[in-house]
Amino acid sequence: LLCFLSSFLDGRAQVLLKQSQASISRRQTTTARIECIAEGIPNFQSVNIHWYRQIPSKAPERILYIGSGQAYYDHDSYRTKYSSLKQGPNVCTFSVNNINSNDEATYYCAYW
Repeated sequence: LLCFLSSFLDGRAQVLLKQSQASISRRQTTTARIECIAEGIPNFQSVNIHWYRQIPSKAPERILYIGSGQAYYDHDSYRTKYSSLKQGPNVCTFSVNNINSNDEATYYCAYW
């Protein structure tokens, strides 16, 4: 598991985001899915969870963020490639559709 630990500036709360390894399903197309499990975020369904991609030797790039329901994409071209959903009280999933060698990167979730 990849973990990202963050604490608020006032020191009152800690947030832990745990990511699963990507699960890949092959049907007509191949999709990779990652889960981000949040601990310590009150009102999880209404906060923004951000998803980033980092290609080796390049700076991280935000792909999208999701608040209460709808995902907001940093580029319109990402709408068919990536998707995200919140499930239950603390899980956010991220999918990469029609994966190919150009999608090789580290993907991670973030919250602030």
